[in-house]
Amino acid sequence: MKYAVIVFLSLCVTSVFGQKKADKQEWQQLFNGKNLDGWDIKIRGNDLNDNFGQTFRVEDGKMVVRYDQYDDFKRKYGHIFYKGDFSYYRIAVEYRFVGEQAPKGEGWAWRNSGIMVHGQTAASMGKDQDFPASIEVQLLGGDGKKRTTCNLCTPGTNVVMDGKLITQHCINSTSQTYNGDQWVRAEVLVLGDSLIQHFANGEKVLEYNKPQWGGGNVSGHDPNLFVNGKLLDHGSISLQSESHPVEFRKVELLNLKGCMDPKALNFKSYYVKEDNSTCQYGKKKK
Repeated sequence: MKYAVIVFLSLCVTSVFGQKKADKQEWQQLFNGKNLDGWDIKIRGNDLNDNFGQTFRVEDGKMVVRYDQYDDFKRKYGHIFYKGDFSYYRIAVEYRFVGEQAPKGEGWAWRNSGIMVHGQTAASMGKDQDFPASIEVQLLGGDGKKRTTCNLCTPGTNVVMDGKLITQHCINSTSQTYNGDQWVRAEVLVLGDSLIQHFANGEKVLEYNKPQWGGGNVSGHDPNLFVNGKLLDHGSISLQSESHPVEFRKVELLNLKGCMDPKALNFKSYYVKEDNSTCQYGKKKK
């Protein structure tokens, strides 16, 4: 019965993606276009909010990742965290890769970034920790060959697909390849510990269930903070710095908690408002 409810709700929310009246949806702009207020920065080897080399900055109304003050990348992976904890939501970014990779950046990190969801807090990361334990929606730029975006990677986590526990670190999506410096819109639907879906330019390209602690591919962390197999129903949201310059012209969130959270809602009284603009609950008027 629980899974039937999840499927019903995911269909409701997925249908909202295609609505023409999206401007009426209550999207919260996490990036204000002016400064990095409301964000925390954690770069490997540096203390919390030590923005080494001004890696994260604002230029021309965009949140950007730059490496012009780096002589050697030295695996200084960075993440910028929005201050808050989220469980049921849609997160969207509009991004593009530009310029040349940082000196001595690793080959796999060329035109590579990500949206980290259901993650640990910035403050809980070790000084030399490389990635927050989280679910990563991997953002990749094209290299002239088939190279999908909105893939799944799992630093310190695992997921379930088709009823099977997946311990492979990265799973490719079915997206198109986006070459050059074009803007791409990546969206993620996150429904607590039940369902996560990835969208590239409005097309659903990946889906999985039961995000949970476990697995490897993260170092420098405190293992006592995590219990293998424990489902993830909330966490932080962050964006990556992995050695290639990237720009974000929009970072926005549609908070679904209260509409989708089974602890806060009698599902039988759930409905979408007539203009499909936002969630509504209670007794629907005839």
